[in-house]
Amino acid sequence: MRPVNLLPERNRPRGPSGGQKGSSYFLLGGLALVLIGAVVYVLTLNSINSSRDKVTTANAEAARDNALANQLTPYGNFQQIKTQRVASIMQLAQSRFDWERLTRELARVLPNGVWLTSAAAAQSGTPGQSGGSTPSASSSSGSSSSSPSLVVDGCAPSQAAVAITLVRLRELQGANDVELSSSTQPNANSGGAGASSSSGSGGGSSSCGSVGGAAQYAFEATVTFATQSSNTTAPSWLGGGS
Repeated sequence: MRPVNLLPERNRPRGPSGGQKGSSYFLLGGLALVLIGAVVYVLTLNSINSSRDKVTTANAEAARDNALANQLTPYGNFQQIKTQRVASIMQLAQSRFDWERLTRELARVLPNGVWLTSAAAAQSGTPGQSGGSTPSASSSSGSSSSSPSLVVDGCAPSQAAVAITLVRLRELQGANDVELSSSTQPNANSGGAGASSSSGSGGGSSSCGSVGGAAQYAFEATVTFATQSSNTTAPSWLGGGS
């Protein structure tokens, strides 16, 4: 026998009819999307905060490194200044003319009986005379304005000794040219074997006097040197050495 429910329709318990099948899945899907969005938001926010922390740390390290570099800057400047000064000193040393060596060479090349009364030297051009006179036109025109030069006044017993002196001066280390400005015998009487003789004009010394009754010749010569002579080694007989 089939049971009969006598309750009215509105009072009867309701059961699933299947008319809204799947609605619960949509609800669960929506909740899942909200959860996933929240997780993505949190992860993104954490990544942004981590990147900001890294940027802050990098800026702090850059500031620290810059401060350290600023502290070490004087050492770099000192090294640069040192390099420049060493280069300047080397350039000056290479272009310097060795006047001390020239003095020793003069003492070796002068012939016997010939001596100097004055000497004037210049790093470039022709120097003025120590006695107040100026170099002759011939010596000035023959010397280079950029080359070292030496003007000497001296005394010799004869013209032949003056000629030998010119040849010997040419043997100075680095000498390019030797010019005779003047050669006179101021104390000699005119006429005969003791007549006054001269070569060139002006210059020379008038205080040579006489030796053994013979008047001495006063001469003036200009020696022009090569600019690179200071970098060469003089031979041993001129005072050079190892």
